[in-house]
Amino acid sequence: MGTKRKIAVVLFNLGGPDGPDAVRPFLFNLFRDPAIIGLPAPLRYPIAALIAATRAKLAKENYALMGGGSPLLPETEKQARALEADLAARFPDAETRCFIAMRYWKPLTDETARAVEAFAPDEVVLLPLYPQYSSTTTGSSLKAWERAYRKGPGRVSTVCCYPADEDLVQAHADLIRAAYDQAGRPGRARLLFSAHGLPEKVILAGDPYQSQVEATAAAVAARLGEGWDWRVTYQSRVGPMKWIGPSTEDEIRAAGQQGLALVVTPIAFVSEHIETLVELDHEYREVATKAGCPAYVRVPALGVTPAFIRGLGGLVQQAIVAEHRKIDCAWRCGEPKGARA
Repeated sequence: MGTKRKIAVVLFNLGGPDGPDAVRPFLFNLFRDPAIIGLPAPLRYPIAALIAATRAKLAKENYALMGGGSPLLPETEKQARALEADLAARFPDAETRCFIAMRYWKPLTDETARAVEAFAPDEVVLLPLYPQYSSTTTGSSLKAWERAYRKGPGRVSTVCCYPADEDLVQAHADLIRAAYDQAGRPGRARLLFSAHGLPEKVILAGDPYQSQVEATAAAVAARLGEGWDWRVTYQSRVGPMKWIGPSTEDEIRAAGQQGLALVVTPIAFVSEHIETLVELDHEYREVATKAGCPAYVRVPALGVTPAFIRGLGGLVQQAIVAEHRKIDCAWRCGEPKGARA
């Protein structure tokens, strides 16, 4: 009997500090990434160190609300195990294993690349847990992987993005309906699709992130059917630069002025972490209360929702069936013109 074919699926995500002592080095890793601060290393590193030192105290206070550290890795591990079960059914004659590569905290890309090399796969599928492509997320993660796995075994295929994947859209729609029903369908309500923002200059350079976020929201709204008042908004703005908008906070206040209840769903985050558990659950809920919104309903992140996991399994299957052929992406993914190497 021959040896089973081995399939490695690498799940990319941001990562998060696993305790208070990890907050500052996590922030330093984040801001020293040239995809985040586009300066030469001699300038970027001291700036990253300064930002990390400046923001560490407030960040620790926010992580304290979640028990001292980020739940992102445990959440991603649950997704990895659920996806392995889905892939076992799709590829019964193969040994399929999911690996996690975090960009800014453990397990970091180099460590994961070594684990994949030890597994000695025949196929490697790179699967970012960012449905919408950006040079600051997917692009940065893939570059780090290319450096770490330059001579690793196996044919490598990449899922660049999946903003309007049918199962992704269905999963979002199901969660929105369930949260709205559980809240008792509060009166006149506005649905906010909240995504992490980016500096406007990133989008103007050609990054497709904003258009893909809007495509996801439009597809979900269409799946929900008529009767929903909805808008796409952006959160997590930092620094003095102009960011894409409208901001989630501003739209919450606008809804309050109109006497509208709010249903807020994280449209670009697939796992619960600081942007959902602190920003959406605490900070923006307080904004909504002060603004006079009669209700504030927060829809959960996708997590291990069966439709979402099924969609990821389908994407992996498509990548393998494509037999490593480079397929033009309908979503115009790739590095913006002039992006740094």
